[in-house]
Amino acid sequence: MPSSALHVARTGLEAQDTRMRVIANNLANIGTTGFKRDRANFATLAYQDARVAGQQSSSETAYATGLNLGTGVALQATTRIDTQGTLQTTGNALDLALDGDGYFQVTMPGGQLGYTRAGNFSRSAEGTLVTAQGYALNPAITIPEGASAITISQDGTVSATVAGAAEPTELGQVTIASFANPGGLRSMGDNFLQETAASGAAQVGIAGDQGRGHIQQGYLEASNVNVVEELVDMIEAQRAYEINSKMISAVDEMLQNANQTL
Repeated sequence: MPSSALHVARTGLEAQDTRMRVIANNLANIGTTGFKRDRANFATLAYQDARVAGQQSSSETAYATGLNLGTGVALQATTRIDTQGTLQTTGNALDLALDGDGYFQVTMPGGQLGYTRAGNFSRSAEGTLVTAQGYALNPAITIPEGASAITISQDGTVSATVAGAAEPTELGQVTIASFANPGGLRSMGDNFLQETAASGAAQVGIAGDQGRGHIQQGYLEASNVNVVEELVDMIEAQRAYEINSKMISAVDEMLQNANQTL
């Protein structure tokens, strides 16, 4: 039935429109600190089995092949690609980047924990290290007023020279969270991720231990979006959309011809 082909082509248009939306979001966030690109995954819709392979074709024979008609395509999932972004030097002592796996852990409003790769921290009025939204690192790190020569080692140890002391004082340690399935983390916006049942519980530990990345002070991690790759994906999606559009036009012409002939 030509009308069936129309509906199949419609699912193709919707799928490519969704793919373009994912690509657009990747390109829109090319300058977002710590952003990880997404990829759209698709799956075939249900099949109609007009004839099943192996079904008896006579009392002595069976069909060698089946007759299966697909009903189109649908979005299956979006996958976050957690490859390392480029480290960019900033010279700011409170800018941190992770060279490897893991996430900074912050305390969000209501006590909820959030996880992020964006390490552009600042010092609050109380001296606590916070994100741009004012969410404190967990565990909290407080830098006394007048402290100078702030250093954060690769394992997260925070030290500074406080007023009246000749030697640097250890102020705390930035810990890193890792997950059994980081792809299961839920994106919350504002560069934050949330733990889910699919991600598993956060395993918090020292940077550099058990596969966690090292902390790099004075750096920020750029997004891992590759413009050339996104442009190629965009062209592929555009061509696929065009083909599905032509399919609808072709089926429409077939229906017009049938109406005029019959």
